[in-house]
Amino acid sequence: MYEIGITLTQYIIEEQRKTDQASGEFTALLNDIAVACKKISSLTRKGNLVGILGSAGSANVQGEEQKKMDVITNNVFIEALQNNGHVAALASEEMDEVYHLPDNKIRGSYLVTFDPLDGSSNMDVNVSIGTIFSILRAPEGVKNPAAEDFCKAGVKQIAAGYCIYGPSTILVLTTGYGVTMFTLDRESGSFILTQENVQIPVDTCEFAINMSNQRFWEAPIQRYIDECIAGKEGVRGVDFNMRWVGSMVADVHRILTRGGIFMYPIDARMKKAGTEGKLRLLYEANPMSMIVEQAGGLAVTGYERILDIIPKSLHQRVPVILGSKNEVERVNSYHKS
Repeated sequence: MYEIGITLTQYIIEEQRKTDQASGEFTALLNDIAVACKKISSLTRKGNLVGILGSAGSANVQGEEQKKMDVITNNVFIEALQNNGHVAALASEEMDEVYHLPDNKIRGSYLVTFDPLDGSSNMDVNVSIGTIFSILRAPEGVKNPAAEDFCKAGVKQIAAGYCIYGPSTILVLTTGYGVTMFTLDRESGSFILTQENVQIPVDTCEFAINMSNQRFWEAPIQRYIDECIAGKEGVRGVDFNMRWVGSMVADVHRILTRGGIFMYPIDARMKKAGTEGKLRLLYEANPMSMIVEQAGGLAVTGYERILDIIPKSLHQRVPVILGSKNEVERVNSYHKS
């Protein structure tokens, strides 16, 4: 247990001391990520004061319209991570291919994948958004790691986290030993430990799903939502509330804070288009699944555990069902039956 109020830097240094032969490189990488998140937090507070809202007039590899802040925050992450010799390569939701460091940059021992600004369209309407990241071990002796070096099952992640930019800026982190939250103190410029050993309640009466897709859902999801909507008069005998922000970071943060189940399942429309889901495995599903499982929850596609999936490509999509253990198990059982 750590004293509430210590800084993120103090926390990760103390964690480093627990590891034999630690070089400090991993600690320094987490600090680089924290620096990037602080810069993004500052930008999100300024919004239209510095002309960063609206469309960038371009599309990402998935064909989705990029917002100005998608491009800006992607560059912020690259600048923060490529200069200090801690990473070997980067992969982002906003870039078609692996980002190889310039030849004059020192290579490090880690690979980082990231979604620089999850829910970026919400920024135009001043709703919470966030950054998601995942850290993997880089292959030894390889100057420019390839896409296949990033395509590892989620269980191979060394660490994962997200930063949510809302009324306060909160960095959520797991290194495989529980989940810890740090809140940005704007006066000191430091992330301060505000909660550790975060646990998701196993039961919940809240669900998060995009109801506008209801007509496309598979039978197991339709059954589960019908039971929730039926409330006390239905087979569950419990009234449920629906919450949906449209930013995965915001929805997952609520679940970490008070429980719930988040669902972005595969549906008939996705199948017809030949896609396997909506959310990206490397940039969203894997890091969030690691966080949720470390907090006592579950994360599945409806057919398998997300963290066991071996990625086939950098931008592979998957269905996502995660959150409070008992509700996720129920949805999973409906798929199996």
